[in-house]
Formats: sequence, C-alpha cells, structure tokens
Amino acid sequence: MPDKKKKLESSFLNMLIVLTVISLVSAFALGFTYTKTKPVADKVAQKKLEDAIKLVVPDFDRLGEKFKVEGFERLDLYTAYKGDAVVGTAVKTVSEKGFSGDVWIMVGLDGTGKVHNTQILEHKETPGLGTKLSVPKFKDQVNGKDLQTFKLSVKKDGGEIDAITAATISSRAFCDAVQKAYDAYQKGGVK
Repeated sequence: MPDKKKKLESSFLNMLIVLTVISLVSAFALGFTYTKTKPVADKVAQKKLEDAIKLVVPDFDRLGEKFKVEGFERLDLYTAYKGDAVVGTAVKTVSEKGFSGDVWIMVGLDGTGKVHNTQILEHKETPGLGTKLSVPKFKDQVNGKDLQTFKLSVKKDGGEIDAITAATISSRAFCDAVQKAYDAYQKGGVK
C-alpha cells in the first residue's frame, strides 16, 4: 500500500509560520527587483527631466546644477548657459490646487525673465478635460509673456488666460504653478 502523506495540521502556529515564510520571500523578491531596476528607473526619470528642460528654455549647451530657493522647497531650478552667458532658467514647479491633486509643470524663462515655454510633466486631472493642460492652444498662452505685467489668472478671475472649458480648476492650477515658478525665479535669481 502506498504511504499516505500526512497533511499539515491547520493550527495558528502553522498558519503563522507559512504566512511568515511567504511574506519574507515576497519581501526579498520585491527588494531584489527594486534594487535591480532602480538605476534604470533613475536614468529614465533623468532623461525625461532633461528632455523637458530642452523643450522649455532657449537653445543651450550647458545646464547648471539643480538649486532651491528658500520658501519654494518643492521647486527645482536649473540655469541654462550658452558658453558663459545665461540663456534661461528652467523651473520644475507644482500646484497643489489641481482638481485631482498635484499638477507638475516645467516652466522655462528666458534670459530676460519672460516665459519661453511650458511643459506639463505630471497630473491626475480628469481625462478629456483637465488633460487638455498639455494642448498648445492652452499652455502656450503664457509663452513670451512678462509676468510682471501679464495677468496670470483665468478670465473668470479677471486675468488674461482662456480657461479650458469645464476645467477651470485645472486651468487655475496651471496658472498657480507658473506663478510659483516666476516668483521663485525672481527671488532666487540665477545660480
């Protein structure tokens, strides 16, 4: 007669041991995967950042180190140079006033402090509405503007920006992020 294998008794201790082993193996696998993929993920994030900077500042051949400005801790600023001349500053900025959370934007300011271009980096706005932040017809409204004289708010609030239809909150978040970038630039200057 074949030997019947004894089944593991269903007790609290046995369940605890099995679940602990499964948790440890899962944690090890997750940690191993994270350490192996982190360098690749960091390179992809750095490439995405560099591409966004190239899109928002005038042509440059050298980028300065990232720096911060007191009072704007969530913002990162990068000075762009052509030779020894400053051609612009890129500001990675954020507004917490989005409809569905943070709206991250890269704002490029030219050597005179005017907005050169903007690039939407990340948001969780409503698909089909708030996602229109990336559409040139909306985001390019600030290009070439001197924010000392341009009223950077939606027309509904007395400003000069045509809001996205049915996405006024997202439009306000865009204006808020761009204004923060400009304010940080004005306070922090060039590094």
